[in-house]
Amino acid sequence: MKVTVVGAGNVGATCANCIAEKDIVNEVVLLDIKEGVAEGKSLDMWQTAPINLYDTRIKGVTNDYEATNNSEVVVITSGLPRKPGMSRDDLIATNAGIVKSVTENIIKHSPNVKIIIVSNPLDVMCYCAYLTAKVDSSRVFGMAGILDTARYRAFLAECFPERYSSLVIRWTRGHDGSAPKIHHGFRYSCNRLD
Repeated sequence: MKVTVVGAGNVGATCANCIAEKDIVNEVVLLDIKEGVAEGKSLDMWQTAPINLYDTRIKGVTNDYEATNNSEVVVITSGLPRKPGMSRDDLIATNAGIVKSVTENIIKHSPNVKIIIVSNPLDVMCYCAYLTAKVDSSRVFGMAGILDTARYRAFLAECFPERYSSLVIRWTRGHDGSAPKIHHGFRYSCNRLD
C-alpha cells in the first residue's frame, strides 16, 4: 500500500512519520512545494527505520506528483496556517485554491484514491476537494474530531493537575467486535470548573 502526504510542515511531517512507524504500508511519499524540505524530513525519518524497527520506505519530493502515482490514500495537510487575528473563515479563499490544485494533481495520478483532508477550515476544504475530485463522497474525509478530544483532555489536565492520571480517555472494542466505546476516567462535575 502507498500513502501520500501533501504538505511537509509540522502536521504533514508528523503524519508521515506516524504512518511509517506503524509499519502498516509499504511506502509513504511526502510532497511539498518548498524545495528540499520534504526530501530532508523524509530522509531523516527513513534513516530512523532500523532504530525504530519499521520497514516502511519514505520518499520526499518537491512538486513531483508523478511520485504519488497509484497512491491508495492521500492526506492533504497543505495550506496557510492561521495568523494572529485571523478567523478560520479568512483562510477559505487561499486554502481552497491550494486544496483544489492539490486535488486535481492527485486525482490525475491516483484516480482511485481516498482523500483525507486536514487543511483548515476543514469542512469547506473537504467540500472543495469533493467537488474538485468528482468522486463518490465516501472517498473524501475530514480529520478533526479525535484531535479536538485530545486537546480537551489536555485542557482538563491543566485545570486539575492533582487528577491528571485519572483523566484517561481510551477506546475499547467490545468482545463481540462491536463498535468502539469511549471511556472517560474523569469524574469531576462541571461545577468544579469555576
